[in-house]
Amino acid sequence: MSAQPEATPQSDPITWAEVFPRHAVGTVAALAAVYGIVELTGHSVNAVVLAIVAMVALCLIKVPVTIALLVAALLGGLQAGLGMEGSLAAFNDNLLVGAQVGLTYVMVGALAVALSRSGLIEVFAQWVTRRVGTDETATNKGVKWALYGLFVVASLLSQNLIPVHIAFIPILIPPLLSVLNRLHVDRRAVACVLACSMSAAYLLLPTGFGAIYLNEILLANVNEFGAAYDLTATADMAPKAMFWPVMGLVAGMIVAVTVTYRAPRDYPEPAPTSTLATAPPSKAVAIRPFPLIMTVLALAAALFFQIAFDSLLVGAMIGFILLSIGGIFRWNDQDDVFTQGMLMMAQIAIIITVASGFAGLLSQTGQIEPLIAATADFVGGNMAFGAFLMLFIGLFITIGFGDSFASVPILAPIYIPLALELGFSPLATMCLLGASAALGDAGSPASTISLGVTSGLNADGRHNHIRDTVIPTFLHCNVGMLLFAWVASLLL
Repeated sequence: MSAQPEATPQSDPITWAEVFPRHAVGTVAALAAVYGIVELTGHSVNAVVLAIVAMVALCLIKVPVTIALLVAALLGGLQAGLGMEGSLAAFNDNLLVGAQVGLTYVMVGALAVALSRSGLIEVFAQWVTRRVGTDETATNKGVKWALYGLFVVASLLSQNLIPVHIAFIPILIPPLLSVLNRLHVDRRAVACVLACSMSAAYLLLPTGFGAIYLNEILLANVNEFGAAYDLTATADMAPKAMFWPVMGLVAGMIVAVTVTYRAPRDYPEPAPTSTLATAPPSKAVAIRPFPLIMTVLALAAALFFQIAFDSLLVGAMIGFILLSIGGIFRWNDQDDVFTQGMLMMAQIAIIITVASGFAGLLSQTGQIEPLIAATADFVGGNMAFGAFLMLFIGLFITIGFGDSFASVPILAPIYIPLALELGFSPLATMCLLGASAALGDAGSPASTISLGVTSGLNADGRHNHIRDTVIPTFLHCNVGMLLFAWVASLLL
């Protein structure tokens, strides 16, 4: 008589409340109701407003960012009358730019993983762990502030001197999570420190990513669209124009660590399926002289070639090659190291690609310009009111794109004539444009900064992307920058 197969355990059935949570259904229903009321009263909803509101709402109810971007983009295209085919065509036509940026991030991820093989970060993490010890009563508060200082320095270097952008976060942060837990640090404060510091670095310092934003994008657009109004800007004006908006970022970061998230916070043990829980136990790491020399040489070469060829892709590739031939890892491990870097940055690269299609489709609707131009009629000649609305609309648009670099060319054709017409100086005009585009970069669900912060702080599965990264960084990075930029534009 044959043995009967054992019955496989059945999981609890999924309820309708789990498939359609009330908060999600309520949010979608509320948006649909508002849209229906506006349309029935004879007012057409601006396609850009509809798409961005839909994207933000979908992200807040935990729809995957990629799907939220795609659905919102199609809604915007349909609202603008492009039709489904036209919307998809406009979306697909703009994926190439995002794919090129995504490839750069993949190479930068490979460089970051290769650098991690040198053992520098692990040695530092182990030193900090020994410094803190296991006795909570002996914990020195100075260690917490030293870590904050480390995160600031690492963030600055990642944007300007060592162009790995957010790729350093998944390497540096996870080994330090146990230390942060022992110090009872609220990770939302760490998220604000990282986001504010990275944003400040490329908005103020004209090297690395800062050279791209300040010189190649902001300065170039001001001169292009200001030429008809006899406005000529020079390279030294860009850091001056962005100084006070960046001080708003610094103020927001200080408020986060000293006021908002100052109270101790406890975190449970790592989630069983998290990266940190499934990783093998770490071993003591020692750095040999030759690998250390090659690591420094690779970093210097990456910076040199990035500047020489004006390409992060080339710089990261050269750095990776030097680390490979320098004995940081075995020759046969090259493919494995590159694959790890690709996997680390894959989600971000995909979202950047989809966000590029989202931004391109909204541009194709032709309704970005009317949205901004309507501000001119509404403002009249009130400079203070005009500056605030320009900054607020820039925040609204950039939080949808998740990329300040892409927002400058969209805002420049309207913002420069509007600012000059309202009587703003050339320096104030550049301040308004640069800050308006930068507002929303940190704090957007689709921003690389927000995604990178979450990738590191959520290594143990205890840090939520929306609640613990997006909302805190949105409030502390953007509110301070908006207020400081508003006042600065009236005084410059």
